[in-house]
Amino acid sequence: MSNVRILWVDDEIELLKPHLLFLRGKGYDVEECNNGYDAVELVRTRPFDLIILDEMMPGMTGLETLPRIKEIRPMTPVIMVTKSEEENIMDRAVGSNIADYLIKPVNPNQVLLSIKKNVHQQQLVTERTTADYRSEFGQISTLISDARTFSDWLNVYKKIVNWDMQLSESEDRSIGEILTYQKNEANNQFGRFVRNQYVGWFNRNSGEMPVMSHTLMRDKIFPVADRGKKTTLLLIDNFRYDQWKAIAPVLHHLYEVESEDFYCSILPTATQYARNAIFAGLMPAAIDKLMPDRWLNDSEEGGKNMYEEDFLKRQLSTYGKNYKYFFEKIVRAESGKRLIDNIQKVCNADFSVIVYNFLDILSHARTETEVIRELSSDESAFRSLTRSWFEHSDLLVILKMLAEKGHTVIITSDHGTICVENPVRVQGDRETSPNLRYKTGRSLNYNAKEVFTIMKPEEIHLPKSNLTSTYVFACERDFLVYPNNYNHYVRYYKNTFQHGGVSMEEMIVPFIVLAPK
Repeated sequence: MSNVRILWVDDEIELLKPHLLFLRGKGYDVEECNNGYDAVELVRTRPFDLIILDEMMPGMTGLETLPRIKEIRPMTPVIMVTKSEEENIMDRAVGSNIADYLIKPVNPNQVLLSIKKNVHQQQLVTERTTADYRSEFGQISTLISDARTFSDWLNVYKKIVNWDMQLSESEDRSIGEILTYQKNEANNQFGRFVRNQYVGWFNRNSGEMPVMSHTLMRDKIFPVADRGKKTTLLLIDNFRYDQWKAIAPVLHHLYEVESEDFYCSILPTATQYARNAIFAGLMPAAIDKLMPDRWLNDSEEGGKNMYEEDFLKRQLSTYGKNYKYFFEKIVRAESGKRLIDNIQKVCNADFSVIVYNFLDILSHARTETEVIRELSSDESAFRSLTRSWFEHSDLLVILKMLAEKGHTVIITSDHGTICVENPVRVQGDRETSPNLRYKTGRSLNYNAKEVFTIMKPEEIHLPKSNLTSTYVFACERDFLVYPNNYNHYVRYYKNTFQHGGVSMEEMIVPFIVLAPK
């Protein structure tokens, strides 16, 4: 604390000697001054970490001194001290961007607390947060080793995400490395869990199936819409729980969080499979069988998500939902602006669906654009970029409009993404799918220990492009690379966000219900 320099400005500074001695005894370098004019000159000549400023001074008052100090040192926190409790004086002080407000007589501990809050807060929070995580590390490890159900894994994932966000600002690199180790260990065990349980969920002989993509409408979305209030489903592609936590504060003044839940994305955790399953209420093999003209396999040319509204309309009819519905997919900026202009169409509907593709675009831009990659160098930075986009997006404008109209809003996604790091070799023919987190084809060559393999796609209700089709899924932070031109692709895709495989980040999808305030 000996490096912390404080300026205390008060016309009765001689009466405050005990306070000054107390702070100096705590290791602070405290300078004193008895008028606003000298205070401004001192601030002009050298920097201070904090200024304590008396409001009631002859000559130039504290409220008159404050803007002059802020003009010179706008980032220096100022604590205002006054004898007056008049509300208009407090309002003027707070409006002038003070850091804290103390009423005389102040005691030394009050001042010390305010100093700690305004000078040492980040350090103290970091130290406390780091200590709290270290003490809970063992408990989380136990949760990981004891997890037997999808519900158990939800608890693990929530804890890890919450700690990841709390520790993201920490300057303690060692604690970041410990958290990364625990995240990787959790995904390793989650991958084993999926290998052991996934096929059984569909055969109903190995544990209870969680709500998944093809049952999401029936089990979670329709019950909200059935309550009679106008409801808007906002499906943000590639949207993860940590990204929800990053943007939630922006919506705090508009909505109450009615519920914060999750569901499980089907495999592959890719738009073609997971999103089509959501809107059809069917697994991909059933879509291919019942509507072959509406399904394209990976090896076939053409758009793979062209019929979502048709699927939705069919599912509404299947479950006897007579909602007046509206559907819109936003893939370009102009689409968002057009929807704002036509927001009445959303307001007139009982049930609206808005598919928002921006995060998918942002993930791909991060892979392909050096500037975006630098702006989002790690997951914390990527969350920050997501929040920055959201705060200035048409999507936020739309959500403000819906809040004003009293709409219940459901925010979810079709799958998440994971930042990949470890290349795994897979070889196939020309018909093999290009995705980095899963491959499907008839002539795949791979190390079975490195991937989750499905030899019989029909067991998990996936279509086959030919009789010998196999699916292989990358787990943890692996990505699948062809042996030819191997080094180029490893350099290009390492530390990029991908989806399609097995990880908590991809499969555990947030499901948020918001009620307008």
